[in-house]
Amino acid sequence: MDQISITGYIAGILTTIAFIPQVLRAWELKETRDISLAMLVLLAIGIALWAVYGSWIGSLPVVFANVVTLLLVLALLAMKMKYH
Repeated sequence: MDQISITGYIAGILTTIAFIPQVLRAWELKETRDISLAMLVLLAIGIALWAVYGSWIGSLPVVFANVVTLLLVLALLAMKMKYH
């Protein structure tokens, strides 16, 4: 694996795991009042588009990171709708 791909995977892992504490906190507290619905929707759309872009350019690090991040954001969005 080349240095560019390694950098991509590290960046993807770090930006993806950044969402885990928020998802866990929302899950534990059953509270999402402080999370903006508009931000979550826009973020989900943007991340989905990044995944599509990564697929088009054939970049597995971009696709992988964004698909996992999208799942975390969708989990937050679902909790936002459920606990609102």
